[in-house]
Amino acid sequence: MIRMTFPRTEAVAAQQGIGPLQFGFTKVQLFSHPRVGLAPLIHESDRPMVCWRRATNARRSSETSMRRTTIVVPCYNEANRFDQAAFAAALEADPWLSFTFVDDGSQDQTRQRLDAFAATHPDRCRVVTHERNRGKAEAVRTGLLDAFASDADYCGFWDADLATPLDELPRFIEVLETHPLLDLAIGSRVKLLGRSIDRNPLRHYLGRVAATIASLLLDLPVYDTQCGAKLFRNTPAMAGLFGEPLLSGWVFDVEIIARMVRLQRNGNGRRVEESIYEVPLHRWRDVAGSKIRPADYLRAFVDVLRVYRRTLRR
Repeated sequence: MIRMTFPRTEAVAAQQGIGPLQFGFTKVQLFSHPRVGLAPLIHESDRPMVCWRRATNARRSSETSMRRTTIVVPCYNEANRFDQAAFAAALEADPWLSFTFVDDGSQDQTRQRLDAFAATHPDRCRVVTHERNRGKAEAVRTGLLDAFASDADYCGFWDADLATPLDELPRFIEVLETHPLLDLAIGSRVKLLGRSIDRNPLRHYLGRVAATIASLLLDLPVYDTQCGAKLFRNTPAMAGLFGEPLLSGWVFDVEIIARMVRLQRNGNGRRVEESIYEVPLHRWRDVAGSKIRPADYLRAFVDVLRVYRRTLRR
């Protein structure tokens, strides 16, 4: 590993969008690793903190990717939580980004709010509607099949409540850009110094139990299967994961990874450890109004067993 540290002049800092309070020294790391995978890949958490950050995400987005990205946002009764300003800011920051909103049979004004927002960005936003509620898994599947059929290079899904802020997305894109063998980047809510991961304690510990069980059944060292931020490379293999309806409810994320494992076992894909990268998030927060209840974790455990039995059991 090579480290270089050099001072920035104020002129260079100004040119690169770095505010006066963020001005300082820049640390540059050059590194390589013999294999790409979940655990051995260089985690963002392993890199030393730098003493400056971009004043805006616009320059970073243009620097990290000239590829088209479509993000699916499943929505069910989200009228009161839909953050129009945040979605508009993400579109402004990345001219190659588009959104596909899937209204999953909402009973409030969600459809009207989505239509009004899409009308202000007609070339970069789509609204797909389920006439009745079919569940988050099917809403994600519907949106991703639509996205994979487009000319997008990367297709993913993001929770509508923006518990994972959209300014995390450029890092997901950068991972897939930098590592062409990867097919999937998934958010990981790891609470570390220097990060702001605000999780309800009960939900966190119940989630850790569920994630540990999923990791054991998948036989993968995955830390967080349930974070609602994931980005796929648009390939026939990834699109094929969604050809059939997902069996599970809340743990459909586990089922997606299980289908990748099955694909590998059938000789139609690379080792899953070489295809998935966990991106430790800088920020995540529990948002009021979540539809997940403690009892859902028991149902999730049953769903994980169903996924294993139907997808992975030899």
